[in-house]
Amino acid sequence: MKLKFDYNNMMADVIGEHGIDANGFTSDADAIKAAYEDVMANLGKGWQEWTELPYVNPSDLDSLIARMNDIRSKATAFVVLGIGGSALGPISVVQALLNMRLNEFPQSALKAAGMPKLYIEDNIDPERMNELLELIDLKTTYFNVITKSGETSETLAQFLVLYDLMKKAVGKEEAKKHFIATTTIGKGTLYNLAQKEGFVTYGIPAGVGGRFSVFSNVGLVPFAAVGIDIKKLLAGAKEMSEACRVADVKKNPALMTAYLQCKAMEKGANISVMMPYADSLKYMSDFYCQIWAESLGKAVDKSGKKVHAGQTPAKSLGVTDQHSQVQLYTEGPFDKVITIVAVDKFRRDVVIPNDTDIDACEFLKGHTMGELLNHERVATEYALRKAGRMNFTVTLPEVNEDTVGELLAYYEYETAFAGAYLGVDTFNQPGVEEGKKATFAMLGRKGYEEKLAEVRAAAKKSEYYI
Repeated sequence: MKLKFDYNNMMADVIGEHGIDANGFTSDADAIKAAYEDVMANLGKGWQEWTELPYVNPSDLDSLIARMNDIRSKATAFVVLGIGGSALGPISVVQALLNMRLNEFPQSALKAAGMPKLYIEDNIDPERMNELLELIDLKTTYFNVITKSGETSETLAQFLVLYDLMKKAVGKEEAKKHFIATTTIGKGTLYNLAQKEGFVTYGIPAGVGGRFSVFSNVGLVPFAAVGIDIKKLLAGAKEMSEACRVADVKKNPALMTAYLQCKAMEKGANISVMMPYADSLKYMSDFYCQIWAESLGKAVDKSGKKVHAGQTPAKSLGVTDQHSQVQLYTEGPFDKVITIVAVDKFRRDVVIPNDTDIDACEFLKGHTMGELLNHERVATEYALRKAGRMNFTVTLPEVNEDTVGELLAYYEYETAFAGAYLGVDTFNQPGVEEGKKATFAMLGRKGYEEKLAEVRAAAKKSEYYI
């Protein structure tokens, strides 16, 4: 395991009364053990099939990599159509591992490098769709349509629009070659369409939910399409998986931080702030927000008891938000845990000139921007500790496929352990499903007539308007 975890600033003997009592490791030992054993007992089973994804034989990926290399040699743009876990995993990884300004390079430079532009379309705002169409050449664009259920309204709508336009641009037979479907094999609207139209199709295991799917074909297909080393990514995920299967809470980073977060919730810290100190890791916060909120935010526990569990995730970015949100974190309510994500060594750095003509800013001259950023991170940790605010730091030695794989696997296991500790069903999403059913009903989908009547009846009861 390459990542390092510093949880000193979570503990009462370091930050005072608002921290976690270290005696809890003893008094809560049975609860910690039960949460650990719950997750371990279900590795690779049911909705925990995601735990086995990093253990794929690397050679099994060769045909996928070859096919995506061929597409990359032809494409000027690669577009992912998906929402939720079908988009947030890919977004977080490509932001971390590709040039953050990739799409701003001239097409000639991208062609010389053998790279397409990459777009991940995770919303159905019509203005956004029109603006995408203004940027891409359909004749040299490839689309990866991703939906686990094969029934996601937003993704199917995007597909119908773009497939229609592609057929008009290049003809139906050629259009088929520009679409890749990633979905559950054997069922669902997208699978049936893909079979009928003859699209290349990649499967998603039945027991892998959307928010835990980044190491499945949901992520591997687009990552390979833009040249990310998916074997190294999975190797990093495997390293973290091994660390998270250790029974000793003090040697298992995900079990440790899951326990500390759950104890923090008991103390009223019902907001979890994810604060990376690297622009490359900015969208890791989005990945975390989905997996933490959708997995832990549950009305009832596994026994059916009303618990209304969960901790609200929030996004922050160092150092940007030192100039906005950190004021609240240090002096506002004691209702937050801040997770700081640090990077020891940046892949490229910039030296601040030691310009003798400028008789000011002496404290900055000769340092690097990486140094400045990391000093500001340490300053935030210090300010939070001094104010008695719970925070812990996850450090990546460098941002690369290995460490990004580790970080994502850590988030997955931390979430699983926290859900087990809280006693909720980590892997269902009844609140999300209710909205999906209402959407189907309002669009007139067959079989949802009763739900439509329910939605209309609820609307009639609404009396408060201006």
